[in-house]
Amino acid sequence: MNASSATLGVVMLCHTALERAAQVARFWLDAGCPVVMHVDRAVSAPALTKLQNDIGAHPLLRFSTRHRCDWGSWQIVAATQDASHLLLNEFVDVNHVLLSSGACLPLRPAAEMVATLQKTPKADFIESVSVEHATWIMGGLSEERFTLYYPFNWRRQRVLFDWFVEFQRRWNIRREIPRPLRPHMGSQWWCLSRATLSAILNDPKRPRYERYFRRNWIPDESYFQTLARLHATHIKSRSLTLVKFDRNGRPNLFYDDHLQLLRRSDCFMARKIWPDSTRLYDFFLSDLPSKTPPLPAEPAKIDRYFELAEKQRLEGRAGLYMQSRMPKEDSSGAKTAGPYAMFSGFDHMFENFDHWLGQVLGTRVHGHLFAPEVVQFHGGAKVWHGAISNSAAIRDYNPRMFLTNLLWATRGERQCFAYGPEDNMDHEVNWFTATDLNAEINVIRGAWILPLWRRGIVDEAVIARIGELQKREQEWVTILQSRWALANVRIWSLAAILEDPQTKLALTVNDFASAPALHAHGMPRLIDMNGFDLFLARLRDNGLPTPFLKDFQL
Repeated sequence: MNASSATLGVVMLCHTALERAAQVARFWLDAGCPVVMHVDRAVSAPALTKLQNDIGAHPLLRFSTRHRCDWGSWQIVAATQDASHLLLNEFVDVNHVLLSSGACLPLRPAAEMVATLQKTPKADFIESVSVEHATWIMGGLSEERFTLYYPFNWRRQRVLFDWFVEFQRRWNIRREIPRPLRPHMGSQWWCLSRATLSAILNDPKRPRYERYFRRNWIPDESYFQTLARLHATHIKSRSLTLVKFDRNGRPNLFYDDHLQLLRRSDCFMARKIWPDSTRLYDFFLSDLPSKTPPLPAEPAKIDRYFELAEKQRLEGRAGLYMQSRMPKEDSSGAKTAGPYAMFSGFDHMFENFDHWLGQVLGTRVHGHLFAPEVVQFHGGAKVWHGAISNSAAIRDYNPRMFLTNLLWATRGERQCFAYGPEDNMDHEVNWFTATDLNAEINVIRGAWILPLWRRGIVDEAVIARIGELQKREQEWVTILQSRWALANVRIWSLAAILEDPQTKLALTVNDFASAPALHAHGMPRLIDMNGFDLFLARLRDNGLPTPFLKDFQL
């Protein structure tokens, strides 16, 4: 394509990453598309000179009058007007003008875009949505963008900005919208036909419209979008530039790992590109897109991708706790990274319970992770995945974070461990696990007494210890039975287990153990309970009340 046949001209608004802007400008120039660059007045003279040297002299390149373009200011519109006017005057064969930024990147060959525009020479590609229907507007101002005054800068003078907005609302101060304008909003990145753009720039009421829009909030998203509705004959209300915004109205950045995603876009441009995304620039600014088998356009997939990313940004990833983003306490998402099972008392009632459980589940089973002396990792390991130490002191500094970090570091492997009143029970951990959908908690109430029985000693210290452990267990069971508990909880008394130990044990593992595994390994042997009734009698005779011993009665 040469200058005489050029039908697409490009206006580039540049203020940072000028070396990347120079690469994109050369891409358009090499394709025979005239380019007018507006370089923000805040850019230093040496930086501007370097940009011009990087591009080099070219008959299709022009630089427009420079403006200082603050975010959302009228000067962005003024810069666009000047650059567009220069482009239309200098290159009379241009039929469409594409507005882009220095951070925009072409996603397809220039010839493909030109061919598409030539099929619809009168079409204007500009997102232009009536303000009444622009539900995606962020910042809390929609119609008021057009009816209030905005003399203060939203970023630099936020307190004054908010105060003056409230002042106007209180005193019912309103501006009149010039007739026949009907306010419309949309992306500032458009591609307008020569006829429409010329009509906007040469409108006899332009001075009046400019006086009005100068006082609007973020006029670069409404000036051309509103006036295009006045002058265009064939508006396609969409932008040819892919832009995704976060919940704060800031554009998301595209990085090298978005390459395949961008290839599936149905847009011709993308914004904003991270300046160091060398892979993106090397691919899209070369002839590789035309040589590589195309991927089917899937704009819906891109939308879902960013919706998921935004949701993840707000809610986090299930079970991930980190310094930079702590999840809300009342978040509806999962509290942990995966399912896990807690067993209280089973290791006291069944021989080699942890080994048997590991066999039937095909996983590694820990001991008491909250034991007072040390964290009992599987196999006596001193350090577990995620560089988690077996130090009880480190664990007890923040027990909940210890558990969540362990579950995050072992994603994909179900963690099983023993837990009971003999451990360093933490009130926060008890509530946390009880209200966690990923938790399965199996409790044999009162089984913690069996190690005390095996010692064969009944004295005041043992009686006091029994009272302490039973109180702690009861507080825990009360939490597990509360109406706020979300975990899968099963609670049996020691006596209930002894009535039918095999059935009760099978019930605890049926949800995640296969029938062949249970058949192959059978059931663990119940410990010998001979003499336990005599122990209970001695406890009763030494002052423990009968109701206190009800969970242990055989």
